[in-house]
This record gives sequence, structure tokens and C-alpha cells, in this order.
Amino acid sequence: MNVLVFADCQDGKILKSGIEAVSYASRVVEQFGGTLVTATYGTEDSSELEKLGEVGAETLFVSKTNQGTPWSLTEYLSALVRERNIELVVLSNDFTGKAILGLLGSKLDAGAVNNAVDFPKNENGFTVKSQMFSGKAFGEVRITSSIKIIALLPNAVGTVSNPKSLSIKYFEGDFNSRIKIVEEKKLETGGTVPLPEAELVVSGGRGLKGPENWGIVEDLASTLGATTACSRPVSDLDWRPHHEHVGQTGLAIRPNLYIAIGISGAIQHLAGVNGSKTIVVVNNDPEAPFFKAADYGVVADAFEFIPKFTEALKAHKANNA
Repeated sequence: MNVLVFADCQDGKILKSGIEAVSYASRVVEQFGGTLVTATYGTEDSSELEKLGEVGAETLFVSKTNQGTPWSLTEYLSALVRERNIELVVLSNDFTGKAILGLLGSKLDAGAVNNAVDFPKNENGFTVKSQMFSGKAFGEVRITSSIKIIALLPNAVGTVSNPKSLSIKYFEGDFNSRIKIVEEKKLETGGTVPLPEAELVVSGGRGLKGPENWGIVEDLASTLGATTACSRPVSDLDWRPHHEHVGQTGLAIRPNLYIAIGISGAIQHLAGVNGSKTIVVVNNDPEAPFFKAADYGVVADAFEFIPKFTEALKAHKANNA
């Protein structure tokens, strides 16, 4: 099976989700046989590109002129599919992957599955396990088309070292004809890891009572080296920027640790975080529904508990420095 995997790049850096997608695709090739082709854009930094070789990439195509819009990336990937006789395309189910999944499927007449959480099987047809219904269920999805697309849920399978000798090729072509970028505005993230990439996340809800109290969230996040997030009511009230909103109508994340402070745990919020490896909930309401989904729960006043907890962590770090 000839496999094409797309590794997304932002600000010249290969995203963690893209590296995971390459690792996943290399293991699919080992499972089914065939060849692996990797595609990226936006960087010629050898140290960044070599990250893909460390997890199984051998032939890497780089589009130097691609703007990174959904349309230009769709043209780029579909051109590679035709040139390399690709049978399976692997994407990460992140911002970019979601944006191009439908476009690419339509252009290639390909069946697609999103939110994939496991490796494909080929016992009763080509099937992939997918997370469904906002994380409440899993299902096996069968793809019958000649070209198939899998969008892998970030942090679903992890990354495995599989060093290969990387051959880098620059793919020529004008893929930017349908849209012109006239202005670009970067989000101010404070230098933290983007939420979809973050392994540690500290999130706050309306229980914090106002933006003036957000310091306890930021202090804890800084101590842990975590990224901050928020519930939808907080972003709707403009206490925090909308790109920090996690939940059914915001970002879906799967960090190793998710700490929720002052969040009741409505089902819409849980839909965006229930893939987290470990969930810690701090709430003064023992009946808060979030406790049912938590691995660890603390019934306490966040304004008393979180500062003391943060100071204890700082002391622990200082003693073990």
C-alpha cells in the first residue's frame, strides 16, 4: 500500500501532531507493506525536517511556495497522490487536517474517516476505529474507495522512534491560484505551546468569577510548564481569548494532564477534553458533574487551594533542582 502522510508546519516548526501522523503512517506501511511518502511545507530547516526522519519518513517532499491555505494544500497533496499512485492519505485531525479533509476527499473521490484512534485492519474490508458522538462511543468505519483518507486524532497512538535515512525533494508547482492572502494577523499566545500540541493544560471556568482572578490559573500553568485554556462561558464573556476555548464548540484536546479549575463539567465541555490521559478537577461544589469524569478531584475553594498548591509545587521543584 502506497501511503502519503502530511506533516503540518507553523512558523517554520513541524507540529507535534504532524510528527505523530508520520510515525503512525510508517507503522501502517510496516503492517501492510508498500512505500511511504511524506509531505510538508513552510520550512527548509534541516533540523526540523530531520524530526520526520526520526519517526519513519524516508522520502520527504517540501513545497517551498505553498501558502498553507486549505485550497493550496489540497492541490499540493492531490498532485502528490496522482504522481506517486497513493492509495492511503494520512492527516492529523487538527485545525489544518479538518480544513482539508473534505476538500481532499471530494477532489480524490476518496472515502475518509476522521477522529481515528487506532491502526487500520484489513480483515473484513479496510476498517478504522474512530471516536464518535463527542467521545461517548467508538465505532469501526469501513472505507471501500480505491483511495482512502485517515485523519488521526492527536495523541491517540503516540510516537515511536524509527530512524530512517531521509531523502528531501522540493515539489514544484503553483498551488496558490484560488486565493490570495492580503493580510495575516498572528494570535498572541505568550510563547506557550499551542493547545492542540500541549501535553499539560490548566483550564479555568466561570467559577473564577472574573478575568481579574485569572492569575491563579496562569501562575499554576507557568509552574507546570502548561498551556492555559478556558470553558465556553469564559470566552463568551471575553474574560479570555476565544482560541483558548476547549469543548464541543471549541478545541478538542488530548493532553497527558488536564486540570480544570472552577468548571462545572457540562457535557459540551467534556466533549472537548474527555480524551485527556489524566483529568484533575478543582471545584467547591461536590455535586459538580465534572467529578464523575475526573481521575482526581479536589472539593475546595479554588482561591484558597490553587495558590497553596502552586507554592508547594514551586518548593518541590526548588528542592529537586
